[in-house]
Amino acid sequence: MDKFTTITGIAAPMPLVNIDTDMIIPKQFLKTIQRSGLGKNLFDEMRFTQDGAEIADFVLNKPSYRQAEIIVAGDNFGCGSSREHAPWALLDFGIRCVISTSFADIFFNNCFKNGILPIVMPQEVVDVLMQDAERGGNARMTIDLENQTVTTSDGQSFGFDVDPFRKHCLINGLDDIGLTLEKASSIDSFESKTKGLRPWV
Repeated sequence: MDKFTTITGIAAPMPLVNIDTDMIIPKQFLKTIQRSGLGKNLFDEMRFTQDGAEIADFVLNKPSYRQAEIIVAGDNFGCGSSREHAPWALLDFGIRCVISTSFADIFFNNCFKNGILPIVMPQEVVDVLMQDAERGGNARMTIDLENQTVTTSDGQSFGFDVDPFRKHCLINGLDDIGLTLEKASSIDSFESKTKGLRPWV
């Protein structure tokens, strides 16, 4: 998992509330268990017509937002089914951070496990960030995980809360497997000791 320390990038405004996981990655794309390749289908039914043509007024199809790394979203982002493909698709597209007033619990947890930082902010702060995102590709927002701040393109800075353990994992690029491998020497020592004490196992 890639480390998350500080990113400065384009933020895409998505003020729609209740963006659910089926909107993020529709059910027909859930056949794969590969984490890569889903970015092209992110928000598929919002980005493309049935014949595959781009919908010009969808935010991620606009030239200013094609390289967005941040989404500023409406309330209750990631609701619906618990599919882990949703954060996979966001990450594969290039999204590293989503800011909203609230998230569905399972989606929120899955984001951290896949290298995406979900930030919960009060409505009045999200409104400011949404306005900044609407400035387009010339506006760059900065997410500083170490100092737990979001800074707008004009220098307004807002603090956010994050669980210390999850912060540690993101900064060090540790998913569940990475956390286990941190204890590899202890595991090897235990296995060697156990093999001597219980050779029949």
